[in-house]
Amino acid sequence: MIRFFNSLSGKKEVFSPIVSGEAKLYTCGPTVYQYAHIGNFRAYIFEDLLKRFLAFMGYKVTHIMNITDVDDKTIRGANAQGVSLDAYTKKYIDAFFEDIKTLNISPADYYPRATQHILEMINLIKGLIQKGYAYEKDGSYYFSIAKFPSYGRLSKINLEELQPGQREEADEYEKENLHDFALWKRNKTGEPFWETEIGPGRPGWHIECSAMSAKYLGESFDIHCGGVDNIFPHHENEIAQSEAFSGKKFVTYWLHCHHLVVNGEKMSKSKRNFFTLRDLLARNIDPLALRFLLLSTHYRKTLNFTFEALDQAQASLQRINELAGGLISARFPEGHTQAVGKVIKETEKKFIRGLSDDLNISVSLTALFSLIKNMNILISQEKIKTRDAQNLLSFVDSVNTVLGVIKPTIKRAVSDSAAVTDEAKVEVQPSAEDLAKIRLREQARAERNYQLADQIRRELEQHGILLEDTKDGVRWKILASKKQTE
Repeated sequence: MIRFFNSLSGKKEVFSPIVSGEAKLYTCGPTVYQYAHIGNFRAYIFEDLLKRFLAFMGYKVTHIMNITDVDDKTIRGANAQGVSLDAYTKKYIDAFFEDIKTLNISPADYYPRATQHILEMINLIKGLIQKGYAYEKDGSYYFSIAKFPSYGRLSKINLEELQPGQREEADEYEKENLHDFALWKRNKTGEPFWETEIGPGRPGWHIECSAMSAKYLGESFDIHCGGVDNIFPHHENEIAQSEAFSGKKFVTYWLHCHHLVVNGEKMSKSKRNFFTLRDLLARNIDPLALRFLLLSTHYRKTLNFTFEALDQAQASLQRINELAGGLISARFPEGHTQAVGKVIKETEKKFIRGLSDDLNISVSLTALFSLIKNMNILISQEKIKTRDAQNLLSFVDSVNTVLGVIKPTIKRAVSDSAAVTDEAKVEVQPSAEDLAKIRLREQARAERNYQLADQIRRELEQHGILLEDTKDGVRWKILASKKQTE
């Protein structure tokens, strides 16, 4: 059973998606006015861990990450350089995709850009006007938060602080500025604009995400993520305009990660503690060590970045790589031992238990490094056998589908090791996809969703995998017909 801390309710809740077995996820992507910094990547890596874990547990994940390529900041940047908005943002869009590849962040299914979804925004604004939630003033359109009584549920702000009739033109503002917010901004000299049914202008920041999430995920979806700084005004405004338009609940679970600080201080260029990924790569840091550091602190805690912590992350990563490398290169006697298989199963349970508890990564990593310590002892005592080594490599590979921190050369070696084993000596294993389905079925049974559990059982049987439910848990067998085709 998976639980997440829902910022909307302020408590942990059991994850129950709108469609069983599927998870629809929207994450706030970059505003492409500069290179992304390590605080941005703290959020993107937390979201990647979330997505990878859901997939690991058998969910079909649809992930949308927007790209904000028109807002106050991008316009100011383009004007300062005397170039078009497209020319200015292209540099940073290209850099963003290079950076997420470097950090092994799995790609989203879609990366919608705001400038390519103006029609969807106009249709949403028109609907809000027709329903009485939006009004026009001097060529701009605003959302009237007084018309939406539940405004403030997410950010826990007090609506009594509202200043009636006052409007906020800026995309981002302080919590004290509890004013009506801009949906569409009138055409101004020096700003890009679009000719539309409601007049020339350009979108406000908040309307962009509501329009794009609805297009790709529907008017209601499962999870929306971002940093705590997105809660107000951005996510609060998304809820208001989306639910006012559709009359439906916008998002079921809101997950927000806390800030990253550097040496205990807020990151700032004036303090010279502001780092982009490119700044750190220029210092020859290992990007996967940075990834490990950014995911190793629970997402709802402040992460303190220091170079000493980065060195510790590098050392931890080295322990994983050394175990995998040693298992690949060493020669072991034939056979297997029950003790190793038992340790692997117990570690997997603890690894899953930790991440199932609101992505409690420290519990999962403690289990992993305990296994590494115990296996290194057994290797030194020459108590590991061939099939033990293969099962350990398979487990490391499985864990890495969630963590994404093993170096590519090691990961390929793990996969190659599994591919060249002697069929007569190695038991056929379910695929990673089938193992994920087995885990999802176990969760469905725990939640008494027997219809989904039976459906998964039938799907696995079609793949040649027979499940047996015992008092010690589920067991699987590869059917003879399956073995013959492997």
